[in-house]
Amino acid sequence: MKKDSVQLVVYGADQVCASCVNSPGSKETYEWLQAAISRKYGENGIHYKYIDIYSNPNNEEHQHYIQQLLDDELFYPLVVLDGEIVGEGNPRLKSIYQVLDEKGFQPVS
Repeated sequence: MKKDSVQLVVYGADQVCASCVNSPGSKETYEWLQAAISRKYGENGIHYKYIDIYSNPNNEEHQHYIQQLLDDELFYPLVVLDGEIVGEGNPRLKSIYQVLDEKGFQPVS
């Protein structure tokens, strides 16, 4: 059964993480994911949000992920789709597409 909408959140920072030296930055990854997913699935039903891990948002779920990133338990950029981690460090489109497919999203023709 398809969900009406999902929230894709990318957590990141302006500086590239130490273990991701040759990878694109968090903002670039966010923009790339948004463009690639929109091309495949269209514009409807997928809402995107970028959160800087140093911005201190007033949201418990965001703070939970941010704390794990700051404690080096996870790598950024961290991609979370409706509360499920679907990519970190250098996220793979294939993995994100698979979760979207499982949630009932269909590629546009």
